[in-house]
Amino acid sequence: MNKALIIFSLLMAVNSTKALAQTQEEFIGKNLITLDSDLMTPEALWAMGRIASAQSSPDGKKIVYQVGYYSKEQNKGHQVLYLMDSLGGEPTLLTTSCKSESDPQWIDSGKRIAYLFDGQLWSMAADGSDKKRLSKEDDEIEGFLFSPDFSRVILIKEIPYNDIIKKNPDDLPKATGRRIVDMNYRHWDEYVETIPHPFLCDVNSDGVSSPVDILEGEPYECPLKPFGGIEEISWSPDSKFIAYTCKQKTGIDYAVSTDSDIFLYNVETGEKTNLCKPNDYQEPKIDNSKTMEFQEVNSKENLKNNPGFDMNPEFSPDGKYIAWQSMARDGYESDRNRLCIYNLSTKQKTYVTESFDSNVDEFIWDKDSKTLYFLGVWHGLENLYKTNLDGKILQLTDGWYDYGWMHLLGSTGKLLAERHSMSEAPELFIVTPSNKEKASKVEQITFENKHLYDQMTFGKVRERWTKTIDGKDMQYWIILPSHFDEAKKYPTLLFCEGGPQSPVSQFWSYRWNMQIMAANGYVIIAPNRRGLPGFGSAWNEEISGDWTGLCMDDYLSAIDDAAENLSYVDKDRLGAVGASFGGFSVYYLASHHDGRFKCFIAHDGAFNLESMYTDTEEVWFSNWEYDDAYWNKDLTQDAKRTYENSPHKFIDAWDTPILCIHGEKDYRINANQGMGAFNAARIKGIPAELLLFPDENHWVLKPQNGILWQRTYFSWLDRWLK
Repeated sequence: MNKALIIFSLLMAVNSTKALAQTQEEFIGKNLITLDSDLMTPEALWAMGRIASAQSSPDGKKIVYQVGYYSKEQNKGHQVLYLMDSLGGEPTLLTTSCKSESDPQWIDSGKRIAYLFDGQLWSMAADGSDKKRLSKEDDEIEGFLFSPDFSRVILIKEIPYNDIIKKNPDDLPKATGRRIVDMNYRHWDEYVETIPHPFLCDVNSDGVSSPVDILEGEPYECPLKPFGGIEEISWSPDSKFIAYTCKQKTGIDYAVSTDSDIFLYNVETGEKTNLCKPNDYQEPKIDNSKTMEFQEVNSKENLKNNPGFDMNPEFSPDGKYIAWQSMARDGYESDRNRLCIYNLSTKQKTYVTESFDSNVDEFIWDKDSKTLYFLGVWHGLENLYKTNLDGKILQLTDGWYDYGWMHLLGSTGKLLAERHSMSEAPELFIVTPSNKEKASKVEQITFENKHLYDQMTFGKVRERWTKTIDGKDMQYWIILPSHFDEAKKYPTLLFCEGGPQSPVSQFWSYRWNMQIMAANGYVIIAPNRRGLPGFGSAWNEEISGDWTGLCMDDYLSAIDDAAENLSYVDKDRLGAVGASFGGFSVYYLASHHDGRFKCFIAHDGAFNLESMYTDTEEVWFSNWEYDDAYWNKDLTQDAKRTYENSPHKFIDAWDTPILCIHGEKDYRINANQGMGAFNAARIKGIPAELLLFPDENHWVLKPQNGILWQRTYFSWLDRWLK
């Protein structure tokens, strides 16, 4: 039995104090998995511990962090908390209950740790003893943030919301119907019958009390669904103000717009101020059936009012500034994410990352209130950078890795960061920033999955550049099979990225995992084709309105270059795989590949773009990418090209086996897209399979479903490429 399953089984079996002690003694370093071979399997992938949130003590000497373990038998995960010295060494397990503990935060000057347990806020001594329940809410708490003076805490809770889906009559308690009166009635994977609100509570010796809804009476979300968390809220250093993210829109207005703002809340008076827009702001009239790119809301004059995504505010340590991530234009969810600095005294906004022609993905203030650290992708690598208030940028780290987040390591002047790659799941590192380019010292302090890596043979990762059909340089990653032999020829997969504007960087995935593909004997070609960030804004934006143009040519340029110039690529055994926009790419390439590929796999891909336009819950996406609703008589040329080149219109040219995968709780790209593609293939007489998950969304999150996904995926590939 592997480490993760033993941990999970022991935790689920804990029923007594004696059992707790025995569990803690055996928890770390003893019952490690022994693999049957040195090749990664789905079971080994799901046996890995998954490091999540982490935070250092105020003095920087200790780190508390969260790890998730998953059980195939139980078909669910369990979250636990560890404590370790920031200098490294063996971690100590702090939690051993049969329910998950998560979201650790240091409080009381580093003497205690607050965390979530069983839907409530708890705290414990720094050694894991003296566990106390702090909240007694009727509803589950989804996040929390203590004020710097620890006199108050913000709790995130869901509140009932019946503006869009009306409440059923009380005398019909078993009725399952939903009366829907506007759009945004479902989002990501749920029907919108509740929304998150931040509640401000007092902290006293008995716990937390007197919750006040900061958005009382407002039908808006904070944090923003589906991915927003406590990072969308920040306390001022003097604990007198709260900055928060809010999108003040509902219904169809919510569905067509990406406009969220940063608000300042006075804790004593309850006064709220929008930091993005003037008090008398009137939004220009919007045509909901057209892209906002050319509408008045995105005019040069209105861009001064921050009509795009503004999110994740953070006060400077001296309280003089608030920084946040800011996209310029409304309706464009993949606009360049800039770092905005707001001067609370002058009310002026400054953008300090204009010389970095890529996204600011994460950021934090340094203690001096003059320096900010941020993460950004360039040439397929997510590295750590710093900038001053004048916009002078320095790259701090280098190497074939992705950094996922970072925090200050107390008052040490160092950073606690998460890092991963195509060959390593997330681990914790200490970064000592340098004043020289790419010269920062980086030290690994956790080794959560070393016992597995030591038994596995991973494929090597290589980088290659090739020319596109219009003469530009394009990077692609090559992942080689385990036990690679340069003299052999291998079946090869073209990996089609989703997004459509997400980078092919050194990402680690527990589903689209490059090393499990390598373990199954495949070469993977993963191009950073047109439309991906990290190669300048022009390259990134060239995909909008042209889904089937140069980006598809880029895919073919990459696989053709590999087939012609890499001796180990078997050009007679090529496949193409991808999810989301990558799934759309597969559906399109299935009719435009000139016999290159022997099989396809599309996961959660768009198939019929006319149907997709009205199926998806986020209309802003379709409007920006397609330009127009398909029924408009004055379609732009880009819109005409988009709809004319929808994959469903080329089924007559399909002649290659295809596996379609979809989740029925995927409301971003509805399951009818995958079912339509599969049905068309079978009606056409093409070998095809459909893997349908009634209980999964745009991702596959349950262990047994994840393993079924991997087994089906490789069974299909092996059938046609080996």
